[in-house]
Amino acid sequence: MECPSRLKCVRIAITGGAGTLGSRLAERLVAEGARIVIGDLAADAVEDAAAAIHPDRATIAGMAVDVTSDESTDAFIANAAEHLGGLDVVINNAGVLPESARLHHVRLADFKRTLDVNVLGVFNGMKSAIEHMRSRGGGTIINTASVTGLRAWTYSSAYGASKAAVIQLSKVAALEYVGEGIRVNCVCPGTFLSPMLDGLSADALAMITARHPIGRLASVDEILGAFVYLASPESSFTTGSTIVVDGGNSC
Repeated sequence: MECPSRLKCVRIAITGGAGTLGSRLAERLVAEGARIVIGDLAADAVEDAAAAIHPDRATIAGMAVDVTSDESTDAFIANAAEHLGGLDVVINNAGVLPESARLHHVRLADFKRTLDVNVLGVFNGMKSAIEHMRSRGGGTIINTASVTGLRAWTYSSAYGASKAAVIQLSKVAALEYVGEGIRVNCVCPGTFLSPMLDGLSADALAMITARHPIGRLASVDEILGAFVYLASPESSFTTGSTIVVDGGNSC
């Protein structure tokens, strides 16, 4: 099958695929020529998200996955590879945003949940992807981090710590597997408009916006190009990199 578009029939699995970023990313990747399997915790939600992007299950399919479970993540990667006939790219995008609080108010259960999803979930996704890709001559892994992993934000101890860990995991894996043809990178978005912001007060939203020198928050579409680049052959010399898309926040 001839695919003249940018991603040339690249086969991609994405976790967190039913969320705002994951579903819009899947839509963009399909438009660029990729074939996709998206995974999320709720089977119905992820299947509906896939069907809304494209009706052809050969182009995009949705599957349930709990990234905090290594068995569930292994099964997701194996099933996605079987469905697509292999995997070229795995995007570890599943994540949670805990309630904002000063550190002494953060509940231990919330801190652990954030690490379980945002760090262990990425670790499980990377491990499953690496085991698949090592036997097939390589591949590409992209992890979703955050600008909060690069600089300190008040009231975000759990989230910032988890995203800093994602950045470091990506760098270590990039060095460990570059000799086997596996590239590992991550994307650090700034704050973008999504339903997660709906419950914030006007003052809180203004404070977050003020952290971005560009003077506004991003639309989700403004984040996607970094992922497309890393998933494409154009990034063949890029590994261990952290691509920041944050409106100047980290300057």
